[in-house]
Amino acid sequence: MDIIIAPDSFKGSLSATEAVEAMDRGIKRCFPHARTIHVPMADGGEGTMETLVAATAGVIKTVHAIDPLGFEITAEYGILGDENTCVIEMAKASGLDLVPKEKLAPLSATTYGTGQLIKQALDDGYTSFILAIGGSATNDGGAGMLQALGLQLMDDKGKEIGYGGGELHRINRIDLEKFDERIASCKFVIASDVENPLIGTNGASYVFGPQKGADTDDIKILDNNLTHWADMVAEVTGVHLHHAPGAGAAGGIGGAFQAFFPSEMQRGIDVVLKYSNFNAYLEQADIVLTGEGKVDHQTASGKTPMGVAQAAKKANIPTIIIAGSVGPGIEALYKYGVVSVNSMINEPMELGHAIQRASELLTNATEQIMRTYFYQ
Repeated sequence: MDIIIAPDSFKGSLSATEAVEAMDRGIKRCFPHARTIHVPMADGGEGTMETLVAATAGVIKTVHAIDPLGFEITAEYGILGDENTCVIEMAKASGLDLVPKEKLAPLSATTYGTGQLIKQALDDGYTSFILAIGGSATNDGGAGMLQALGLQLMDDKGKEIGYGGGELHRINRIDLEKFDERIASCKFVIASDVENPLIGTNGASYVFGPQKGADTDDIKILDNNLTHWADMVAEVTGVHLHHAPGAGAAGGIGGAFQAFFPSEMQRGIDVVLKYSNFNAYLEQADIVLTGEGKVDHQTASGKTPMGVAQAAKKANIPTIIIAGSVGPGIEALYKYGVVSVNSMINEPMELGHAIQRASELLTNATEQIMRTYFYQ
């Protein structure tokens, strides 16, 4: 029996690698001789860099940068095993997890640190990039990242604006003269599962602003400012980001890549599946186990369990999902090759208790699911 174990992280409790190990223990309890194939997954959010580096036997490099609030931090970027492709995970320098909940600052949080990671990789000689842009604490349209790479955003007095989406309305002129010319000769793959436009009620500010600390007034300010930003970008580049699919990803940084970089947006899970050699593993698999912290109607929009199931279905391999919690709308997943969606919670418990026991619960759930599925 060959079983592929390919979960994403269970946010707040288990990394993808830890989830793989917990599921493996459950399988081995009932099928000690089963061959398990470990393929930790990610969909462009947190953990994508580590997943890709591990899958390709690459390396991780350390870089000095600033966090979303402008404080100096030590961040990282990865180099794949081909020694040519650089993987930058936005969350490492501009991520939500870098800012305590009580200090979230959606109007001033900046992507400048992400730009610093790109600049360092350019200085190190890399020309092929994968950018994982999930999990940001920012809503600045990627302006900070662009500033770190030399783009000048000038106010009506000829002075550069400050950091954050709250400053974008002050832009009077975009100056490309000092923008890093090396970018034009590079290739950028933008890994994201977000298709939201930049502005409007389905845009960056309204949909994702609240999780970054934005209240109702902040959201209106940010959306108006991103509209002005998009107007200014269109004047300079001819690219209209306002309603462009994916432009609203990660507080609008998706739009910055579309307008100023030679880039291609791909589903994050597809990028990880490709570099982890997932399809090759399917050739010898009997079943695939995947999962993440929460599975509901949003999972079918391109998150890890759906992407894994789609790939497995093409090879006629069934997929079982195990999640921390299961919400409404999971029926949509069945047409993608999912045979069942299961919660690892086996009794009423508070979230904090479930997080503490995540590894044990996932192991137990996996064992019971395997016993049921392979009962004869």
